[in-house]
Amino acid sequence: MGKVFDPSLIIEFIPTLLKYLGVTIEILVASILFGTIIGIVAAIPRLFHIPVLKQLVTLYISFIRGTPIIIQLFLVYYGLPAALTLINIDISRMDALFFVIITYSLSNGAIFAEIFRGAITSVEFGQTEAAYTIGMTPYQNFTRIIFPQAIRVAFPNIANTVIGSLKDTSLAFTIGIMDMMGRGETLISATAHALEVYIALSIIYYIIVLILEKGFKVFEKYTNRYQGTDASVA
Repeated sequence: MGKVFDPSLIIEFIPTLLKYLGVTIEILVASILFGTIIGIVAAIPRLFHIPVLKQLVTLYISFIRGTPIIIQLFLVYYGLPAALTLINIDISRMDALFFVIITYSLSNGAIFAEIFRGAITSVEFGQTEAAYTIGMTPYQNFTRIIFPQAIRVAFPNIANTVIGSLKDTSLAFTIGIMDMMGRGETLISATAHALEVYIALSIIYYIIVLILEKGFKVFEKYTNRYQGTDASVA
């Protein structure tokens, strides 16, 4: 049983937990960066209907969407070293952070692949045909016509994915990562004040999410800065 609830401990625990915010941010930034790269690569076979690769990517996305992130984390943490030992590669002593970033990158990559594919296909193909008729190259068509429109479509989902990934990082402690959640668990073990620790964690996560949401709204407003003008002219 926990000790008697002490609200003053919430304020005391917050600075202690914040010392480990850097680890949480490191996981988030790295997994979003690598996840974006994986997402772009994974979207290509489905956009261009590349045989075999399209089916493999579809299976990958389906598996990620159909399994909990914590299961994926354990599969990578225990399964990747086991698989690599078959070819005489030993990574069992690598930092657990390495496996966390791989897991979250693969998870975000599957989500981003669907976001990018949907955003690109939402741009009317007639605009591409028109771009080619005036002499644009495929690269110019993508960077000047498709990408600016696709990013506006994709951005809300990208923002939601980033926020969701931030909250998912709290599971990294299950394989020994000393992030905010991991430090919180050690505080609970040391003090038996679980409720105070979880309230302190919820405050920190909530504030970070509010900051991210504010930043995303500013960026979304910037990307849509000409939309109002277009609508009024129409």
